[in-house]
Amino acid sequence: MPPESSTSSAVAETVSRVWGFDTLRPLQSEAIDAALADKDALVVLPTGAGKSLCYQVPPLVSDELTVVVSPLIALMKDQVDGLVLNGYPAAAVHSGCSDEELERAQAMAADGSLRLLFVAPERLLSVRFDKLLADMTVSRFAIDEAHCISHWGHDFRPEYRQLATLRQRFPNASIQAFTATATPRVQADILKQLSLRDPAVHVGTFDRPNLVYRVLPRVARDDQIAEILSRHKDEGAIVYCISRKDTEAIAEALRARNIDAKAYHAGLNHAKRSRVQEYFINERTDVVVATVAFGMGIDRSNVRCVIHAALPKSVEAYQQETGRAGRDGLESECVLLHASSDAARWRRLYEMSAAESDSGPEVLQAQIALLEETRSFANSADCRHKQLSEHFGQSYENETCGACDVCLNELEIRDDSTDIARKVLSCIARLRLQSGLDFGAAHIADVLRGSRAKKILDHKHDQISTHGILRDHPRDTVMSFINQLIDRGVLERSAGEYPVLVLNAESRAVLKGEQQVSLVEAKDTRAPASRSTQELPLNADEHQLFEALRMLRREIAQEMGVPPYVVFGDVSLREMAAIRPASRERFATIRGVGAQKLESFAEQFLECISQQSDALGLDLDSAPAPTVVTRPAPRPKPKTKSNPQKALAFERFTEGDSLDEVANATGRAVSTIAGYLVEWIEAESPKSIDPWVSPQTYQRIVEAMEGDQRPFLRPIYDSLDGQVSYEQIRAVLAHLKPSG
Repeated sequence: MPPESSTSSAVAETVSRVWGFDTLRPLQSEAIDAALADKDALVVLPTGAGKSLCYQVPPLVSDELTVVVSPLIALMKDQVDGLVLNGYPAAAVHSGCSDEELERAQAMAADGSLRLLFVAPERLLSVRFDKLLADMTVSRFAIDEAHCISHWGHDFRPEYRQLATLRQRFPNASIQAFTATATPRVQADILKQLSLRDPAVHVGTFDRPNLVYRVLPRVARDDQIAEILSRHKDEGAIVYCISRKDTEAIAEALRARNIDAKAYHAGLNHAKRSRVQEYFINERTDVVVATVAFGMGIDRSNVRCVIHAALPKSVEAYQQETGRAGRDGLESECVLLHASSDAARWRRLYEMSAAESDSGPEVLQAQIALLEETRSFANSADCRHKQLSEHFGQSYENETCGACDVCLNELEIRDDSTDIARKVLSCIARLRLQSGLDFGAAHIADVLRGSRAKKILDHKHDQISTHGILRDHPRDTVMSFINQLIDRGVLERSAGEYPVLVLNAESRAVLKGEQQVSLVEAKDTRAPASRSTQELPLNADEHQLFEALRMLRREIAQEMGVPPYVVFGDVSLREMAAIRPASRERFATIRGVGAQKLESFAEQFLECISQQSDALGLDLDSAPAPTVVTRPAPRPKPKTKSNPQKALAFERFTEGDSLDEVANATGRAVSTIAGYLVEWIEAESPKSIDPWVSPQTYQRIVEAMEGDQRPFLRPIYDSLDGQVSYEQIRAVLAHLKPSG
């Protein structure tokens, strides 16, 4: 099925050839058309809706340069790796780049072949980067994570505010802003701050129907988290915490339960943080327990579970963090565990931050207002999908989502809720009357359960009538009841380092029988991970084939030094396991198989599918091929702008000059000349490349390949113990390519 009619044939051809997609998602076509028309635009699409494609497609179609402003180096690196694997001329400039990567980016910019350049906001605004941009013609800027520019957003960053100068510095370039989380107020602020001119505004549907939301009182934190993770064995999962201390404690508790979990927070040194992130991206670790900073640079598409071990700081943050689950569109689970103390912890952090910074009181007030919205979300008994949609200004038409704890009828309101509330409130009142003091939640829970701890005996709290009145309930459950009463405004917790419980007007109304209370608990903590079958359900044998394909993907990714999902996403692997193509032609119809990946990976995956299917007794080509399923062959590289240095280099190669001689003649770096050499070899197919690679070295490279014609440089380089340069390996691989 071709993309929508409003999408040009050039866009359709590009999307099919490079990414292997035959359709565009809602609003992608409109966003791409706006960019190609050089219109300013604001594009708000939820995580997983494909906003990256909206700024990746136009540069290829128009043969012009787009600069992408992105906040995180890791995210830039992963995106560039994935694009290059698809044959896309992209690069990034940031503090983590090697000299070779920077030279490559500069050379591509100089010869006009660069189409997408990623840069951090701080680097974009630097004098040094200004000099680099002076040699380029930038047609458009794409501002990713654009909500960071707004005070009213959940992740305001001062450096983003300076992007307002782009309009003055580049008056002829269009600006497209992209974000996954922005309320109507934040959207208006983005338009204002970036001075967008007559912008096209495209706001997608915020609802993520493939996510199953569950919100539960935190009762036994570590046990609850372990039970949830048991539903996602060998699948990617992120557990979010408020503090560094929490991440360490939960990770340790999970390891004690034989779950390989790693902690991630800003207190770890850079090397350890990078290692944890790298392990997670490369699927060597599946569970990371982290503060909320983790995940912004993670593009792993097959995260199947996101757990919040405490209340998020805002509904926008919750939407973004849960959005890291199921980015590939497959069903995933999101569970929020909360207690009334969470809001108090966030408030203390906000107040400390405000005291240490120059931010005005309006920032603190905005943060607290966002926090209160999150408390309201967690304590509501309305459909979670409906609440999230309406928070972002969109109506939700379905009567039931079938994908949250409320609509799945997993929460139970206790029949004795008001009776339990009166017992808790009565206990607090009697302790106050007996001693004239107020006490914390933990002490109240111990009295209610009949504890005879020394502190209780010393205060003679074992002698009041409510001592032991809830002894039949576990302590964690009693604490949950207390937290729910606080969240419902029936009870108050004081501020300060040692908060105590205090009755209010609502408390007295309940005690007098003038007001009812509802307390909830999960009917069954062993809830299923999903509520329905997947789009392509796999039986046991097909799932075994899927796992074999995952292993092959991981091996290839390790050889290439890229994350597994960059090779193929789970959606592609599931389709391979369900359909089991027997030929290149049928393999080309799998979603996500573009021309470059068909050329690079078809033989390996077809062999794995054939062998595993034979062993499992599965038929190949289990589904009929679509009527039209062709993938365009890779088209010739677009002509670059006039480049006399490259033309001169090609002439000197014809004469057999060395790389150093050509570099001196053209004034280009040797690394740039090496790239020109590869292009010349591919274009001219010379009989010999002896001037640049000796026959002995040529033979060593061929032997190192061991008959494997895949163009993976690193394994060849490593097998030769680093004695042969990457430039020589690239030249040989180019010479071995069939001509035409």
